This record gives sequence, structure tokens and C-alpha cells, in this order.
Amino acid sequence: MRSVGDSPPFAIASVDGGDSTNWHRRADGDDPPAMVTGELLPMLADRDLDTARVGLWGWSLGGFGALLLASTMGADRVGAVAASSPAVWASFAASQSGTFDGEADFAANDLFDRTAELEGIPLRIDCGIDDPFAGEVRRLRSRLDPTPDGGLRPGCHDEAFWSRSAAAQLEFIGGHLG
Repeated sequence: MRSVGDSPPFAIASVDGGDSTNWHRRADGDDPPAMVTGELLPMLADRDLDTARVGLWGWSLGGFGALLLASTMGADRVGAVAASSPAVWASFAASQSGTFDGEADFAANDLFDRTAELEGIPLRIDCGIDDPFAGEVRRLRSRLDPTPDGGLRPGCHDEAFWSRSAAAQLEFIGGHLG
């Protein structure tokens, strides 16, 4: 563990769902949120790490997943969320094929319908202005109260943008976990 910026030390643990994980429970039984809450967090607690309040961080579909999981876990468990270029769509029809099991699955996991569940959780949402999700990220940011930290700035939906954003996002999370 080491501190980031002025934040106290905190541990980072990561899961990788691969290129096709959509970070919500799927009809086929795949359940990435349960992997985090039912496997990863208990494993970290068994190693004497404090998991009473956690920070969530993700890029693209992982950014969507971090926000979705935070909306489920709530402000009592989630100390902060940083989402970089979260993959959010206006409708099922606009979403990438295979991301949702159907219209009902999209509706059940629509972040625009979960803004109340994100209240009280410090949020930082960053997105590049040339990112294909920029319009929907701007719309999501405008519906959250208070407006999340971060914002839209030059960049695309790529590792270069995510890497440039990482230090500020980690400092944001660390500052809220301390």
C-alpha cells in the first residue's frame, strides 16, 4: 500500500472480466458483481484489509460496471467511484450488440434510472470529447446531483486517455476513502 497525492494509503485490488464482460448479471448466469461482492471483497477481508467501505474504478464497460455496482451497494459501502469513459447508451437499440440480454435487461441496468441510488456517493466521471460515449456521459453527468468531479476534455475512448486520467482518479478515490 502507498498513498496517492495527499490521500492516506489504500490498497488496490483488481478483477479483469476480459473483453466481453458487461459487469451486470446476465441471463446465462455470469454475474460479475457477485464476483466482486461475494468473492473479491471477502478474500481481501480474509487478508485483514478493511473492506467496510470501498472505492470502485473502471474504464469503458468497467466504468459502467463501477457505477452500476455502486448504485447497488449504496453510499454506506462505497466511499467513491471513478469512471473513465463509462459505456452508457440512451437505449437498448443504441447499445452494442451482446452488451445486454434484451430490452428488459437494458432497462434493469440503465444508469439513467439509477441516479437516485448514486446520491451520497462521491463520483468522478471523465470522458474524452471525441469518445463515442461523450454525449451520453455528458447527459448522465447532468442528471447527477451534485455534478460529479471530472468532466469532458480532449481525448478518445482509448488507453491514452485512461492513462492520462488515472492519477487524478486514484487521488479522488484515495481522498474519499481516508
